[in-house]
Amino acid sequence: MQNKFREHYAAWARIYRAPGRVNLIGEHTDYNDGLVMPAAIDFYVWVGVSPRNDRRLLVYSENFSESIEIDLRKDKLRPRKHWSDYVAGVASMLERAQCHLQGANLLIHGDVPIGSGLSSSAAIEVAVGFALLENSGISVHRLDLARICQRVENEFVGARVGIMDQFIACYGQAGNALTLDCRSLEYDLLPVPGQVSLVICNTMVKHELAGGEYNTRRAECEEGVRLLSRSLPNVGSLRDVSLADLRLQLRRAHVHQRDERAARAAGRTRRARGGARAATRRPAAEPLADRAVEAGNRAVHGRHERCGLQVVLRRLDGGPHRRRPERSP
Repeated sequence: MQNKFREHYAAWARIYRAPGRVNLIGEHTDYNDGLVMPAAIDFYVWVGVSPRNDRRLLVYSENFSESIEIDLRKDKLRPRKHWSDYVAGVASMLERAQCHLQGANLLIHGDVPIGSGLSSSAAIEVAVGFALLENSGISVHRLDLARICQRVENEFVGARVGIMDQFIACYGQAGNALTLDCRSLEYDLLPVPGQVSLVICNTMVKHELAGGEYNTRRAECEEGVRLLSRSLPNVGSLRDVSLADLRLQLRRAHVHQRDERAARAAGRTRRARGGARAATRRPAAEPLADRAVEAGNRAVHGRHERCGLQVVLRRLDGGPHRRRPERSP
């Protein structure tokens, strides 16, 4: 990468990188203040940087074979729905956090597959963040950088993500997964046993946070919290709702739904004229119950990632451990 940087900028670069990630368990829980278990993977975004004498960022992406310029003197940078938003967003949020950035030449190269659900966006944000901060002689705690990069997604790019991806990009370590409490941000490293391999499988499903259904999922969860808090005043997020409370609310919704159906069916029967047989169609389900069930199903099954995960146990002789499939009943 050093040679490529010299070709573009005729300068020597300092190089920073941040990893992609795979999440072992805990989907749609980070923005609900829940628990997650991500692991950094050996796909990275690299950023080479050299200083400039002005306050411009010249950025070249090897992946897109495209150059862009960002003027830090502008009062407010605006998103363009373009790959450069992740660079401009990091610069914007760092400036908003009172980090006065210096101009820089940047060259970006990544091998985290784009749109695969392996967090290429968080990797570029964190790598660019480290590069811009070091280039400007500014020290920021990794946790603060993770939060700033989350704000890039939320407030600049328009994806209302939780903090998991940016956190693992800052704190991931080789050979380890980590458990993260997304409310307290306490974490523990979990060594991955040597006989275990994490195999990432390409499902060919395109993953887009800002333009896809991710924001809808989060809005549904927030609406669920709003509705549940009417009878559970201490609920601030779905993490605060116990399974017992949730089952009780669903039972109440079920009873209310059945009452509504019975009342509508009776009304149609009374309106039937003459001796004609009353035809009672199935009435529409009560909206609250349907929304609760729909949100639950989507929260469990709604993560449209292009890359799935298989955990494979290797035999001690190096070959894969094969388990006989159980017969279907």
